[in-house]
Amino acid sequence: MMELDTEQQTARTWFEKLRDLICAEFEAIEREAGSDAAFDYTAWDRIDPSGEPGGGGVRGVMKGKVFEKVGVNVSTVGGTFEGEFGKTINGAADDPRFFATGISLVAHMANPMVPAVHMNTRFLVTTKRWFGGGADLNPPIPFEEDTADFHAAMKAACDPHGADYHDRYKKWADDYFYIPHRKVHRGVGGIFCDHLEGDFDANFAFIQDIGRQFLDSFARIVRRRMHDAFTPEDEARMLEWRGRYAEFNLVYDRGTLFGLKTGGNIDAILMSLPPRATWA
Repeated sequence: MMELDTEQQTARTWFEKLRDLICAEFEAIEREAGSDAAFDYTAWDRIDPSGEPGGGGVRGVMKGKVFEKVGVNVSTVGGTFEGEFGKTINGAADDPRFFATGISLVAHMANPMVPAVHMNTRFLVTTKRWFGGGADLNPPIPFEEDTADFHAAMKAACDPHGADYHDRYKKWADDYFYIPHRKVHRGVGGIFCDHLEGDFDANFAFIQDIGRQFLDSFARIVRRRMHDAFTPEDEARMLEWRGRYAEFNLVYDRGTLFGLKTGGNIDAILMSLPPRATWA
């Protein structure tokens, strides 16, 4: 395993702790629905292009009664960027060495009244050090109450750390989670930030608050909607919407590209794709 400095180990420990908290809560929701579904964990190792060990991660996937498919992955990797890709990464244009640790989550729900969701937070080191990430809600059938609840949670994560954080990072999410060829947003938004450099402790506290507020809000929304009735037409709408989600992740998502360009585990990288989708 790679040797980690104090900041790297601190970030890694939090992301793995958050994974455990999220997975326990999602399994508890399955129990409430009368399901015994649980996460299946698969560890993977990465070899750097240099031939040296390059870290690895754990892919966690659950398929249940409420969560048709949910993936919660953690990874801690490092090594050297290959080719021109490193020049696109903050601080790696002149030195291709890097370190990255983070958590990535995507949930596709069985009931179309329950929104799908994405959350990712991460810590990267090149010649610079920064945090990034966020969370966004992706309902096939939006409810104003759920949208307001989620945005309130993201605002609660932002406000203690900067008066302008929520407005700035909400707009960033709106701009980022957009499908240009469809001319639609992929959901109802959330927050997204990147390149949070400087004060490690302050930025780390913000990243932790994103994770905590995400889990509290999304679990509440799931419990609110998971027993709602739905029609075959509602399900068809969900499956068509999932096709849009897949298009974004395969064409535009930077996290997908980063994983593929750095030799990550293919199944973990593509866990964001829905188990079913349609293109009419």
